[in-house]
Amino acid sequence: MKILYLGYVWPEPASSAAGGRTLEIVRAFRHAGWQVLYASAAALSPHRFPLHDIGIEERSIQVNDDGFDELLISYQPDIVVFDRFFTEEQFGWRVERHCPQALKVLDTCDLHSLREARQLLLKTQLSHPHAIWQVPSRPQTIASMRSLDTTLRELAAIYRCDLSLLISDVEYDILLADFGLPSPILQVNRLLMTKDDSRGVPQYEERQNFISIGNFRHEPNWDAVLWLKQSIWPAIRALLPQAQLHVYGAYPPPKATQLHQAREGFHVLGWAEDAQAVMRQARVCLAPLRFGAGIKGKLADAMCAGTPSVTTSIGAEGMQLDLPWGGAIADTVEEFADAAVELYYNPEQWQDAQLKGQIIADRLFQARSDRDLLISTIQKLKENLTQHRAGNFVGAMLRHHSMKSSQYMSQWITLKNRIARENSDI
Repeated sequence: MKILYLGYVWPEPASSAAGGRTLEIVRAFRHAGWQVLYASAAALSPHRFPLHDIGIEERSIQVNDDGFDELLISYQPDIVVFDRFFTEEQFGWRVERHCPQALKVLDTCDLHSLREARQLLLKTQLSHPHAIWQVPSRPQTIASMRSLDTTLRELAAIYRCDLSLLISDVEYDILLADFGLPSPILQVNRLLMTKDDSRGVPQYEERQNFISIGNFRHEPNWDAVLWLKQSIWPAIRALLPQAQLHVYGAYPPPKATQLHQAREGFHVLGWAEDAQAVMRQARVCLAPLRFGAGIKGKLADAMCAGTPSVTTSIGAEGMQLDLPWGGAIADTVEEFADAAVELYYNPEQWQDAQLKGQIIADRLFQARSDRDLLISTIQKLKENLTQHRAGNFVGAMLRHHSMKSSQYMSQWITLKNRIARENSDI
């Protein structure tokens, strides 16, 4: 089968969990013996994975450009994968027009509307004087989601596709229970690039320092660094005056590097070429996430590296299953600092947390079964596509109406750009 993977960005597995997930999905397709063409309108990045090394053709494309139509007509994919809902919005109508029988798969990565709803709730909480963050309830979160245009757009894209991949059981339940989406178009698949370091990982005595890691372009990570710097780290240093925190992350902006204060033990070190390597050297991972969604790559890396972690209820969401957390879950500054220091200085508690984290990792990240599930599901849907689509009448309506509006807007922008180019040549 021929796969067209439309990437929002070029995959950077060393920069983000999303990049690692993308790489694992295309690797699953190659493992099945399928032909894969990866196309993206994003600028080429120096940290991108060389897809050609694993037999995947790369193609740069543009939004609102008829050249993409020519690619569809010449390549004629059997399956088109959209990387996040806005990629489906940009290119979905063209796929529908030129390849109507292509199976359309949406990789949500995480529910953007859930993350945005929580971010909005956080901003509302912090807008009050002397505000203290509190984890929003599920009814509050769903109400916030319902108020967002992003939710309407994201759910519409899910309906328009034949299959949408979710990385969290919590998000699957939200879509079914709170928004009434049909289960046949949804699948939980945690396929994520992790290293199996469950054996031979460094033990307590071989490690030192705290670690925090995350792509600075991802807003939940930046908020976590700020909360660490302003509140949590001073509380930890009050209990542990010699403590050192190493903050890693791709694409640190000047506002992040300016937070570096060696005298306070707060070291902003930026890019980590090997996230697993620096995670294995640390004794405790700190991930104070006040909003977000999906599976958090930093916590997955910590589990696989045998590094206990302290995070929030939102950080642990979708990752704990029915198991005790590999470290501590704390939602206040005082609880977070106390748990971090106790974990850092208690070898028995630390070793118990390491074991619990590895048990979670073994349950959550089963690459082979996740890969096999993805391939078998796609094969079954492709064989029964007409029947499958008949059960998603809302999706048919949205494809009919929404695609027309997207098509006309895109065609107008395309014409406008063409006229601008022609005028510049005169």
